[in-house]
Amino acid sequence: MNATEIMKSIESAQMKEAAPQFRVGDTVKVFGKIVEGTRERIQVFEGVVLKKQGYSNRETFTVRKISNGVGVEKTWPLHSPNVEKVEVVRRGKVRRAKLNYLRGRVGKKAKVKELVK
Repeated sequence: MNATEIMKSIESAQMKEAAPQFRVGDTVKVFGKIVEGTRERIQVFEGVVLKKQGYSNRETFTVRKISNGVGVEKTWPLHSPNVEKVEVVRRGKVRRAKLNYLRGRVGKKAKVKELVK
């Protein structure tokens, strides 16, 4: 067994069986585990997915929300045990793979159109 096969076997063991299905532009709720001392709780982070990058168990996604008038972005590993679940609130209609232009926008200009099927 060579090194790449060993790495693939380790990575496949760390991946989640049912990875959440969402795309860039979707508004999602990320249920993240927060550990404070000995206590553990779930905290919800709701916002627009700006980008997805990476592959396999290294895949990450960035979510942006506006909190008290300040933009907050958080990058989550998709297959992390600290991500309990990802729930899609609404689908977004975008024509870009990365929505970095939303960083410079405020208010209604920072909205993403909803995908209607």
